[in-house]
This record gives sequence, C-alpha cells and structure tokens, in this order.
Amino acid sequence: MLLSRAGGVAGRVPPPLAALSQVLRLEQSRRTGIMFPLQKLERYLAPGTDTAWFHIFEPGLGALQRAEALFRSSQGHPIDYVSSAVRMDHAPPPALPEVCFIGRSNVGKSSLIRALFSLSPEVEVRVSKTPGHTKKMNFFKVGKYFTLVDMPGYGYRAPQDFVEMVEAYLQERRNLKRTFLLVDGVVGLQKTDHIAVEMLEEFGIPYVMVLTKIDRAARGLLLKNVLGIQEFVKENTQGCFPQLFLVREPNLRLIPRCTALWEM
Repeated sequence: MLLSRAGGVAGRVPPPLAALSQVLRLEQSRRTGIMFPLQKLERYLAPGTDTAWFHIFEPGLGALQRAEALFRSSQGHPIDYVSSAVRMDHAPPPALPEVCFIGRSNVGKSSLIRALFSLSPEVEVRVSKTPGHTKKMNFFKVGKYFTLVDMPGYGYRAPQDFVEMVEAYLQERRNLKRTFLLVDGVVGLQKTDHIAVEMLEEFGIPYVMVLTKIDRAARGLLLKNVLGIQEFVKENTQGCFPQLFLVREPNLRLIPRCTALWEM
C-alpha cells in the first residue's frame, strides 16, 4: 500500500456515503447498519445472549464529527506520506503519537486506510489485489496530531524479515499508542492471527480487533465468528479492547464509524 501526495488526483470525488452528513440523511435502519453493524446483528442472537459488549463504544454525533475532521486534509492540517522503513533505524523520529495497522496479507488493511482518507481528495491510496504487496512500514503524518503506520501483512507472501521488523517496532516504539489488528470476518482467527495477538499481549500494547469483509460472510457464519472471537478476547486477552469493530468491502462506505476509532 502506498499513500502519496499527487496533484493529478486533486479532482477525485469522494465515494458515496463517505461523509458523515451523507450517512445521517439515510433512513434509520440503513444508517444504523452502516454506522453500528453490531446492533444490526444483535437482533439475530438467541434470547438471553449477553450483548453488553456490543454497546461499549457508541460515539455520539459530536465525537463522530471531530473524528471525521482529523482525516480531512487542509492547508492548516496536511496529511502527508512521511517515509518507509524496513528497519527501526530507518523509521522517522517518534515526534508524534502513533497508531499502527497490522493483519494477514489481503485482509483489507489498505482498503480500510483508503477509507479513512477518502475525504481528502489530494491524497491517493493505492490498493493491490495481490497479497503481500506492502513490504515496508509506511508512515503517514495526520496533521500535528498523530502518525498512522501501515505494517506489512503477515502470513502468505510476507516479507522474509517480517518478524524482525514488526517485533522491533512493537517492542521499541515508545510513542505507539494503539494497534488495530485486522481479522478476516469470513475465516475468523487463524494461527497467524493468534501469533500476532500473543506478540501484542507480550509487549503490553493496547489494541483493537477489526473484523473486515463482513458482507462476504453469510449471516450465520458472521455471527459464529463474531461470538467466537469475542469469547476469545474475553478469556485470553488483557490488552484488547473488549468490543469488536466490523467493516465491509468496500470499506469506503464506513468512514464515519472508522474515524471514530480515534476517539477512544
């Protein structure tokens, strides 16, 4: 994945429903399904199922608006690609708080990052359909507030030095404030995801699990994966935020809720 300044994309039109104001004009059922998909799933659960964790993080309108503004580039709030690195000594100075995105190859990491920046027409995010396209740690400065770090995907076609690269970053980057661990909503947690969880737990790094591609899974399968992962988080983790976040392909339709993750 590569994000860069490019004058040729200045006229690019944001996709439908990228802006919060557009989503708010939808009828209530559809609006809720886009902004809070866990609530839509809740109605299909068996009576008596504990759903308190479905409602831990439900940002209000003000929080959504503030979060969305973080990803609107302007003259006073530029969003820029900073640099790429394969070793920590190549990483930019840790001047700002950082959040990073990790996940298996082809889990939809670049699509989600593109969604976050979809309201900034001068920012281009390239998404490859080829697993393992991201080979380096890519750093992007979001105004004066934080740096977003896109990590290479693990698993299929991962860089040979993936473990050394990612372990060093997670262990040494003192300004890392939160990690977003993306998990495929169709297949659920895989062996490589468990290894990533063990690494985050060992290093004591706060993280959030984001379930991607939820529209590709049948409702029954998605419910099974959501409940199974939630039980895993409850029983086996200490640093994971107790609520899952669900996004679909294309993720561009979920920008209002995606941006609200930064309000946590």
